[in-house]
Amino acid sequence: MDIQKLGGMYGNSAAITGGTAASEAAQLQGEIGKFQALLDSMKASSEQSNMQGTVASSQIAQSGRLNGEFTSGFDGSFTSEADKAALPTGAAANSSKLVPNKTIDRTSDLYEKSLELESYFVKMMLSSMRSTLSGTSINGEEKSYAQNMYEDMLYDELAVSMTKNAGFGLADQIYLELS
Repeated sequence: MDIQKLGGMYGNSAAITGGTAASEAAQLQGEIGKFQALLDSMKASSEQSNMQGTVASSQIAQSGRLNGEFTSGFDGSFTSEADKAALPTGAAANSSKLVPNKTIDRTSDLYEKSLELESYFVKMMLSSMRSTLSGTSINGEEKSYAQNMYEDMLYDELAVSMTKNAGFGLADQIYLELS
């Protein structure tokens, strides 16, 4: 049903209700006008965002992260020229001695994905360690769903931090195997 027709039908009932509906009909017409203006502005902004949507979705696809995602990541961690030809570290340094002159481009997308895989393995290790703890909090109460969720987010961040700083060398080994 059209909004304007609804307002007109309401206004026609003024003769039956003794004139009190006339003021209500005028008020309703004003509200209908405001609502129609709101709908028009929403439609215009929706069309504008649809035109810009391809840009926004490509930005999300490029960064690999969603708006509002506040976890740290690995993109942009390595940007210097020295990172384009870095020597392997950790366990990868030992295996690269067998095949000398292997360097790692830490600015590449492959290395970023290797870091993410190493972070996933570290997260699995931390989760296994966490599962050995009791399911109660310090005061002996059972942990809530929210506590478990935030604790899981904490362990995700710990895994990313450990991957960046500990120098396990697993990401370097993965990069060397895949490149």
